[in-house]
Amino acid sequence: MSQSRTTHSRGRVDREGAGVTSTEELRKKVESVLTRSRARSAVLTESVDDTDLTAQHSPLMSPLVWDLAHIGNQEEFWLVRDVGGREPVRQDIDELYDAFKHSRSSRRSLPLLTPDEARDYVSTVRDKVWDILSSSPLDGRRLERDGFAFGMVAQHEQQHDETMLATHQLRTGPAVLHAPRPPGPSVAAEGEAVIEGGEFSMGTTLDPWALDNERPAHPAYVPTFAIDIAPVTNGQYQQFIDADGYDRPEFWSERGWAHRTAEGLRAPQFWDRDVDGSWWRRAFGVTEPIRPNQPVVHVCFFEAEAYAKWAGKRLPTEAEWEKAARFDPSTGTVRKYPWGDSEPTERHANLGQRHLEPADVGAYPAGASPQGVQQLIGDVWEWTSSDFGPYPGFEAFPYAEYSEVFLRGDYQVLRGGSFGTDEVACRGTFRNWDHPIRRQIFAGFRCARDVADV
Repeated sequence: MSQSRTTHSRGRVDREGAGVTSTEELRKKVESVLTRSRARSAVLTESVDDTDLTAQHSPLMSPLVWDLAHIGNQEEFWLVRDVGGREPVRQDIDELYDAFKHSRSSRRSLPLLTPDEARDYVSTVRDKVWDILSSSPLDGRRLERDGFAFGMVAQHEQQHDETMLATHQLRTGPAVLHAPRPPGPSVAAEGEAVIEGGEFSMGTTLDPWALDNERPAHPAYVPTFAIDIAPVTNGQYQQFIDADGYDRPEFWSERGWAHRTAEGLRAPQFWDRDVDGSWWRRAFGVTEPIRPNQPVVHVCFFEAEAYAKWAGKRLPTEAEWEKAARFDPSTGTVRKYPWGDSEPTERHANLGQRHLEPADVGAYPAGASPQGVQQLIGDVWEWTSSDFGPYPGFEAFPYAEYSEVFLRGDYQVLRGGSFGTDEVACRGTFRNWDHPIRRQIFAGFRCARDVADV
């Protein structure tokens, strides 16, 4: 049971490299991110009928109604029971919505809450959270300091929103989600940038809402390397296909070739070739010709790795990716985002389901890094060559099941976020991970290569 508290206005660090914010300002920020995440959850669940909500659209994904109630259950556990010290709302459903108790493919058969019950549940939990937020000093225990628990819950909901968006991509039937097209290119996005070798500060200790696997900040050395200015595009990837890249084992790792062969991979997921040889892509119920300047999406790690080898390059390590995204050589310091420490806007990056597809390369010059690398944040998650492991000094917090149980498993690190990632769950230090065979996620890649140190 939490102790009684009094609200105060002590200044606090809001983000890496930024100033301070009052408790009231922080409370407004928490309210904003929680409101935004719930509005998005509503769009994703109210756009389909109850049959679609309870259906198993893919064995890789949960029914949408499970994700909705799971969001509420996590929010209840951390904010209502722990931070608020309140009595449980529905303790009887904890096991049903424990992600480690039941595989995604088995959740359809569980006695889940009905769509109406799930909606009522998450609404009841959120009403209690608003009351708790109004009286919380957003300080004290590490879990509550700087509003971490609220930020963690908002990130959790947005991560499940992106998962639900991926489920929408896998469902069949007419389009139910709609969004405007992303902006077109306004600058060239070709070639590569050379990142000088040396040490930089990787990860973070100061960002109050960073999750445990992003911590702590630590020195990391990378030799001089070159990285592509933009992610690999559909047009570039089509050249790999046309060069029989899927039929040439010399470009694939032994494990990658075995997977390509077993699964019969011939092109990115959701691509189809017409009788005239043209390529089309299905996205959220709409089938259109591929756009050659759009970053390729829905490729697995093995496909990205094979393309890079065919192109005479390789995938970047996650340390290389982060240095390209955060390091400012003019000051020797790191930023929260490639463009600086200010939060993303629609000028900087394609985030938050604002659009339902990646933008063409060259669409976000305001989001470029100091060395001109573009679209590192948003559009597509980017596969790296790094396995998901702990940073030196890693400490699981506040629970082992977020990161620790996945460390050193069969997971590759992805960086940068996608068009389906919200800004609260995307920054230069944010680490995503998945099995190298996964293609339903909004993942693409960019290439890198070795450069002799100068």
